[in-house]
Amino acid sequence: MDSIDLSRWQFGITTVYHFIFVPITIGLSALVAGLQTAWVRTGKDAYLRATKFWGKLFLINFAIGVVTGIVQEFQFGMNWSNYSRFVGDIFGAPLAMEGLLAFFLESTFLGLWIFGWERLPKRLHLATIWIASIGTMLSAYFILAANSWMQHPVGWRMGDGRAELASIWAVLTNSTTLVTFPHTLTACFMAGGALLLAVSAWHLRKGNQEEVFRPSLRLGAWVVLIAGLGVLITGDLQARIMTQQQPMKMAAAEALYNTTDSASFSLFTIGSLNGREEVWSVRIPSLLSVLATGDPDGEVEGINNLQAEYQRKYGPGDYRPAIPVTYWSFRLMIGFGALAMLVALAALWSNRGERRARGRWLWIAATTTVAMPLLANSFGWIFTEMGRQPWTVFGLFKTAGSGSPAVSTGEAATGLIVLTVLYGVLAVIEVGLFLKYARAGAPEIPADTGEPGDRPLAFAY
Repeated sequence: MDSIDLSRWQFGITTVYHFIFVPITIGLSALVAGLQTAWVRTGKDAYLRATKFWGKLFLINFAIGVVTGIVQEFQFGMNWSNYSRFVGDIFGAPLAMEGLLAFFLESTFLGLWIFGWERLPKRLHLATIWIASIGTMLSAYFILAANSWMQHPVGWRMGDGRAELASIWAVLTNSTTLVTFPHTLTACFMAGGALLLAVSAWHLRKGNQEEVFRPSLRLGAWVVLIAGLGVLITGDLQARIMTQQQPMKMAAAEALYNTTDSASFSLFTIGSLNGREEVWSVRIPSLLSVLATGDPDGEVEGINNLQAEYQRKYGPGDYRPAIPVTYWSFRLMIGFGALAMLVALAALWSNRGERRARGRWLWIAATTTVAMPLLANSFGWIFTEMGRQPWTVFGLFKTAGSGSPAVSTGEAATGLIVLTVLYGVLAVIEVGLFLKYARAGAPEIPADTGEPGDRPLAFAY
């Protein structure tokens, strides 16, 4: 492998690792804010205990997410200098907005929330976690706007061999961003809800603190179901936009080699060794046409036809992404998301009313639910980025020319090894902290007798 391949592996590993924390942060911040709102409105200790318990897990996740996210932006300058030089004028604008506005809201108001317990009025303190939660969502929007420009470049002009920003409004209102943001946001809520469901199921199976974890389990399950429906709806919209803007990606998602009307969706496909034709498959009639065009009789362009078209348009070259990767990542994304919804539905049904689920396998399934949306998110991003290849900016700039000429193969390999080992150490720390505080359960709330020594200490970590 050369330095480009190693840099791609490094960016892929660090990005997928970082995005484990992002959806939990976004989803869990809003759920913690919702639980605290319930406490402020009702005064019930169970809601306060739940807020403090889930808030502690949220902060552990947020801290690791910040640390791992910093590396992402440095890689643009270290390993992808040609890319940074070409797109920096455009790509830098939404990233700067994310740092100066969104991350400012997250960090500042999260600090006020951490240290504001019993120091700020209840409703003002509640506002801090809501503002921090909104900050996480704004952060996602600006980053997705930058990524969406790579998928569908708008609001730019060519100047002196590099792309220059012509309209920041066009970049921020890119049609790709407008469908990607709600799709990503609902997927984040699935991740946050699945965490509530999984940890609550573990405690309930052991008979721990039912007054806290039974409502948390139901909340998490409902969030997974409702957000899952949102993912399905927004994913359908995104598939149609993708078909218009990057037809090769949709064709690769289905391993559809030839342009077809009433295109079927394959549940399983075996292709030839060179990846140029289908050998055998199991299919659902017309489903791909519905996903891609909204019409069961709609035409979907095939890989071979698009390859010939792109060669005429962009010149000689192979414009096909890695078909097995895009094909299976697309299906694993859908499969893990659907499985999370199924487990959430089973958990709700088994714990309806005063019932308590019986059966070891349901509890095990509920406890492992936390991994399902995270895997779905990861495979979704793998599909999104790998399906765009061989482009870093679709139709404008190729991956092969995006690297740093001064970075040797040995240096790229060193960076890959060091960061992978470092992230592995962080993973051990994260999992250890998470399990420690998740197993500890919700804190007890001391009674306030009015004496100064009896007042509970301010909430801190």
